[in-house]
Amino acid sequence: MPRGILVPNDEPDVASFAQRAESLGYDSLWTGELWTRDGFIALTEAATETETIDLGTAIANVYGRSPATLAQAAATLDRVSGGRARLGLGTSTRKAVEDLHGMSFDNPARRLHETAELAGKFLHDPGRVSYDGEYFEVADFPALGADVPVYTAALGPATRRATGRVADGWLPHNVPFGRLEDAFETIAETAREQDRDPEEISVAPYIPAAASDDPQRARETIRGHVAYYVGSGDGYRRAVAQQFPDAAEVVADAWADGERERARGEVTEEMVAALGVAGTPDEAREQFEDLEAMEVIDDALVVIPNSTPQKIKQQTVETLAPQ
Repeated sequence: MPRGILVPNDEPDVASFAQRAESLGYDSLWTGELWTRDGFIALTEAATETETIDLGTAIANVYGRSPATLAQAAATLDRVSGGRARLGLGTSTRKAVEDLHGMSFDNPARRLHETAELAGKFLHDPGRVSYDGEYFEVADFPALGADVPVYTAALGPATRRATGRVADGWLPHNVPFGRLEDAFETIAETAREQDRDPEEISVAPYIPAAASDDPQRARETIRGHVAYYVGSGDGYRRAVAQQFPDAAEVVADAWADGERERARGEVTEEMVAALGVAGTPDEAREQFEDLEAMEVIDDALVVIPNSTPQKIKQQTVETLAPQ
């Protein structure tokens, strides 16, 4: 099975990290883009220093750029990399959209649908593109002729239905691993309604991971990751609440009150196991391989949590490398 990795948010040199990931056998490298790093520029730099590893955004949000801008950025990355680009899109969070981009976080599912659909048309359609949607209307511009798959980071039912209608791949994050198959069924049903084959929609979940000779420190790393996301976005909280409704509320409330340490402490061992991979190198490798064996997963993505100590970060990258 292909195995990818996300560039840690605090990684200062994306190109060097990409070279290392490629040398270790990772099949794809992805980068986020909340603040401080432009994902497309960073991946273009990585493209010039690598040869085979695929390069994707995970994620570029659908409020910060128009579908046309996203499409031409992805097409440019694809040309520079020799056909290795993937375009991952998502809604981000109300906090990021309203307080960073200064935009209204209205109807995110519809905006994700239209952005993914229109960006895909600009990338893939033959001839010229016109589109008439609720958010976007375009008329008579040539498509870019770039074979770049479009992924969506969809958590709730509405965005998962959008994925089934228009996306080439799904990037779930903080959906408990045991709930992935049920969550994908919403995508599959919607795809079939649109005469699409669900088998052609690639499922590439984020898998937060920490491997350490001190397994307790590894689990604490995953606790911090879960607490941050549950506390920072309603979509993440609701995704975790599918399996842990009471615990998710407790964690979110503690985070909202500024009690960050208490929020991390409220992430249970069961939550760590259901939402991440953590333990000694042997334990982490076995857990990751068990997830890869799940029928619903096509491309597992290693995610290094924010603020992971350098030693654990390095050990995790090496432990979970395909080679």
